[in-house]
Amino acid sequence: MKTPFRSRLCRWFATSVLLVCATVQAAPVAVPDAQDWARLTPQQQAERQAEIKRQLKLASPEERKAFRQRLRQQLEALSPSERQALIEQTRQRWQALTPEEKRRFADERREQVRAMTPAERRELLRQRREMLDKLSPKERRALREKLSAP
Repeated sequence: MKTPFRSRLCRWFATSVLLVCATVQAAPVAVPDAQDWARLTPQQQAERQAEIKRQLKLASPEERKAFRQRLRQQLEALSPSERQALIEQTRQRWQALTPEEKRRFADERREQVRAMTPAERRELLRQRREMLDKLSPKERRALREKLSAP
């Protein structure tokens, strides 16, 4: 037989569990610090990236958009020399990957874009165009040559 105390305790527990679940689900996805990320080993980066992807998959489109904005703001806040060092580290790691790993990363990115809503895709395109507008003519030319190379 249930006592009033036991009944109240069960309701309190159920309410607590619901609140915890709602809080965990509503927590925004944390943007990793770029400098800390660069210090991680490739294995640690892969593990952290998988966790972020899992969290973003569960997040709402607004939360994903907020994550991308916070990430972009963080990268824009870096000094040009810090940004260049980060770019160089990323380039070296990319070149060290096997063709299969490169293909896997490209496939994963393709799937991410396919999973986006049309509004998210438009926003991504807008952000890319905005980024290209910020490049100097010399940087744009170098990028164009790099992309047109076989």
